[in-house]
Amino acid sequence: MEGIQQFFPFIILIVVFYFLLIRPQMTQQKKRKELLSSLKEGDKIRTIGGLYATIEKIKDDELTVRIAENTRVRLARFGVESIIRDKE
Repeated sequence: MEGIQQFFPFIILIVVFYFLLIRPQMTQQKKRKELLSSLKEGDKIRTIGGLYATIEKIKDDELTVRIAENTRVRLARFGVESIIRDKE
């Protein structure tokens, strides 16, 4: 019984770490994965670097985006921070 009592604070610490650190991070990773998989041509996006662009072409993990009139760049899929939704 004494052995269990010695490890009880460590067990509580592990549970607290799980709910405060690990679980929220897993939820955030899941949302990011869903965001990146939902990208489609025509979506307006903001990149990690802060550029606003429109997706013109998607090929595997590479996007071709338009950042200005007649200006297109290639971007890795993971470089997308968010999809910009028009307020209707």
